[in-house]
Amino acid sequence: MKRTLIGIVVSDKCDKTRRVDIERKFAHPMYGKIVTRKTVCHVHDEENESHVGDRIQIVECRPRSKQKRWELVKVVETALDIATHQHAEAE
Repeated sequence: MKRTLIGIVVSDKCDKTRRVDIERKFAHPMYGKIVTRKTVCHVHDEENESHVGDRIQIVECRPRSKQKRWELVKVVETALDIATHQHAEAE
């Protein structure tokens, strides 16, 4: 079973490579406060279809380079869709 995660593209400067932040929230074991942590994944994007701000789905794969261990499955939401949705909620 390969893991699939959803994250937000932070950098698209390299060809066929994206840097994605995966956010997770959990309660602190002692104090109970909700803590937010980020995991950085380097993702292989063969067609360069994702861009900064897009929400994408990624899946584990064989190591493609020193850091790339994930590949793009699909673009869930584009940055434009996310911005439009947030603007509509604010009104």
